[in-house]
Amino acid sequence: MKKLILDTLFPISCLGCETHETWLCEKCFSTIEVPDRQICPLCENVLTPQGKVCTSCQKRQKSFLDCLIVAASYENSLIKQMIHALKYRFIENLAEPLAKLLLKSLLQNEIPLPDCIIPVPLHPRRLRWRGFNQSLLLAQKISEDLTPLMKIEILEILERRKYNRPQMEIKKYQDRLDNVKGIFRLKDEPRTTASQLWPPVVRGESPDLKNKIILLLDDIATTGATLEECARTLKEKGAKKIYAAVVARQTIKKYNF
Repeated sequence: MKKLILDTLFPISCLGCETHETWLCEKCFSTIEVPDRQICPLCENVLTPQGKVCTSCQKRQKSFLDCLIVAASYENSLIKQMIHALKYRFIENLAEPLAKLLLKSLLQNEIPLPDCIIPVPLHPRRLRWRGFNQSLLLAQKISEDLTPLMKIEILEILERRKYNRPQMEIKKYQDRLDNVKGIFRLKDEPRTTASQLWPPVVRGESPDLKNKIILLLDDIATTGATLEECARTLKEKGAKKIYAAVVARQTIKKYNF
């Protein structure tokens, strides 16, 4: 019923050129550039291999992320439209082209093969409203295609402790940091899988993360505070390396007091 209503209100057409019967045609998809270089996730000024933290930032600030790979520029209007349509028009099909961009960037940067993939979670309240977690959709696509003939396990083991404001609604840098401070934890109580997913999604009792290499996925980053909090939670449970990847990153003035 929801799909019928949405198709009636929003007929399917390419977000780029309005070609009918597809949300993104191959021609428009081919125009999206994946950067061939990454930058430090903290200062966003220094080019670094695989988006690792630069030497200067390592001296000034502790980071729980070992790298942050960004697949495309959020200034690209098509990227902005795709992410918005996925999250607020509930067009789940757009997760596939976004995941393709993410996969291309991951392969291009040659990160070590992760032991598992962990999507950044939504609060249950927001999940009920949207009907899906966009980060989990991306994780499923990446899990299937990152390495030939092998699906990487998805661990849906992080949860939000409270319902906080969306980061994009907050303008000041420090306020964004405060908004996500301490909001994540690992799930401890066993839970029943609500739907049949492939690759299998592990819910419930937290697995042993000791010495694990983890690929942490989200659709968009701004300050990177959400990813940092997720990484802190995972490393406190023994994770060895946290490689984060997002489709795009929004530029923000870090010292907008």
